[in-house]
Amino acid sequence: MFTQSSESQDNGQPMSMNHGAHEVMDVHEVLSASIGALNQCVLMRDQIQDPELLGILDRQYAFMLDEYNITREAYQTGHDPKHPTKTYNMQMGNDVNYGLTAGEPKKPIQSANEVNDAILAGSLLAMHKTGAVGKTQAALESTNPVVRRVLQDSVPNCVEMAYEVSLFLNKRGLYQVPQLSQNDMNIMLNMYGQAEKAKNMPN
Repeated sequence: MFTQSSESQDNGQPMSMNHGAHEVMDVHEVLSASIGALNQCVLMRDQIQDPELLGILDRQYAFMLDEYNITREAYQTGHDPKHPTKTYNMQMGNDVNYGLTAGEPKKPIQSANEVNDAILAGSLLAMHKTGAVGKTQAALESTNPVVRRVLQDSVPNCVEMAYEVSLFLNKRGLYQVPQLSQNDMNIMLNMYGQAEKAKNMPN
């Protein structure tokens, strides 16, 4: 995270008051969603059977808890939090299994007894995808430079955590990744050319 001045902005207001209305409401939604996600992790933990998924949940919960605290701190004070936004590093390879296999249609469960690791991992994946969108929206509306930087630095972590969960599911055939035919893939990949600077633009 790049350090921003946390004393005052050009208008002389204390940083703790330098928040636009849209920013306040959007960050309120981000923090509320973060609490919901953390609570969900606590509720899910005792139901998880797979040790690998349990390890993912525990690492991600600890990381999400820290991000919540520094976001809350920046939001309430307008100052740099006690430490910069950290980088989440997943602990698995990037190998993806491509292709589709027909299976049972997916549908909502009808009983809590149907909850399994696939459902829990899917919920965790959805949390991170939602978090990435919400934090991006809030960062775009933020006028406080510290809050904006904390939010935008958090978005790649949501993406990385979502990717980690998707790989866990993919390895088990629960998150399938379709591919185009080789011909269609080649057409799509070669559809764009190198851009050249416009003649009326400066060097």
